[in-house]
Amino acid sequence: MAKQGTLLVVDDNRNILTSLQYLLSDYFERVLTLPSPVSLPSVLQKEAPDVVLLDMNFSSGINSGNEGLYWLREVKRLRPQTQVVLFTAYADITLAVNGLKEGAADFVVKPWDNARLVQTLQEAYNKVCVPRKDKPAPEPVAQEAMYWGQSKAIQPLRTMVERVASTDANILITGENGTGKDMLAREIHRLSDRRSGPMVVVDMGAITESLFESELFGHVKGSFTDARTDRVGRFEAANGGTLFLDEIANLPYYLQAKLLTVLQQRCYIKVGTNTPQRTDIRLICATNRNLNEMVQKGEFREDLLYRINTIHLHLPALRERKEDILPLAHRFLRLYAAKYGRAACRFTPQAEQKLQQYPWWGNIRELQHCVEKAVILSEGASLQAEQLQLASSQPPVMEDMQEEHPIQTLDEMERTLVLRAIEQSRPPGSTSCCW
Repeated sequence: MAKQGTLLVVDDNRNILTSLQYLLSDYFERVLTLPSPVSLPSVLQKEAPDVVLLDMNFSSGINSGNEGLYWLREVKRLRPQTQVVLFTAYADITLAVNGLKEGAADFVVKPWDNARLVQTLQEAYNKVCVPRKDKPAPEPVAQEAMYWGQSKAIQPLRTMVERVASTDANILITGENGTGKDMLAREIHRLSDRRSGPMVVVDMGAITESLFESELFGHVKGSFTDARTDRVGRFEAANGGTLFLDEIANLPYYLQAKLLTVLQQRCYIKVGTNTPQRTDIRLICATNRNLNEMVQKGEFREDLLYRINTIHLHLPALRERKEDILPLAHRFLRLYAAKYGRAACRFTPQAEQKLQQYPWWGNIRELQHCVEKAVILSEGASLQAEQLQLASSQPPVMEDMQEEHPIQTLDEMERTLVLRAIEQSRPPGSTSCCW
């Protein structure tokens, strides 16, 4: 078979780079190597590689794999058509699985098998060169209906959703992490009269406080230093549809008043202007925290809670709906077996028993990730009980964690890290500094 395609290998071990260049030059038209990912963006632009074989760790003494995930995201951002195969140690397989979720084509474990490595890289290259010109553009796919299950715990919620979805009432969704609050919000939008309009999702915990107004309400060019162009805010983008504010409890108290004003008046003002603009949105909020307790502690505005809480929907934990564990697991099994091209199509009886007995403190999200990982690492048609890598069956101790690691502002976190670095580098016997 003729050699085709450009392969880029990124690894800080020069012996590995040399070995792979000799090996892979027999299979690829060009094999490029990089000992550091620092110049990766410019190489992507200049050389346009078809496949990147990317190491997961580069900094000495740091083996978290976060570097590899960061550079994976950069490759997919700068050149989405380039396929990325992750190069990882056996102990980092969990990180490699996370990489697949971030868009990697596959992963190879060190020390590698030559035949397996070549096959994986060629399969990644084949994804790049599949002809697409003769294929019609895919039809838009209608949003799939939410899977409710059959448990008694979920049926009252389903009845309530079907009753209120067609209205414009503000809805507050509560429930533990991983119960599917975002899925429920999308189901409400799908059933609403606004289904043909946009659904805009905002993670309130991810919005920088200084850019809160710009993110939600938009800004005009020149309104502040980095405002080089006009920006459409989330309220404007969601006009005629649904605005979903996830993790609403993370909104700082002093910003809650600004959100309340917009919700009361149904209009907002872009940063850099004085002209109010009307907004026509259906508001859905979600949180895993007890907002009533936060109101009592002075952490959440009571008037804002009343405004967003016209209808309150609570999602039960997965351990409260045990009848739905296996049906959900089988749905995830079919989904990921098809996605990753694996033969796994069933659980053994022992595996099903293990799934049912586990408490699932991480709820549906934990179940989904557990099945996905098992499918990726599977080899046969049946998933065995030992392939289900489950964490401790004890619930997480959140209160102790909060006492040991209290919530901090960005400035406080920077100060703590700087002080820690100074103390770690200080010679023995020297005095400490105080800020």
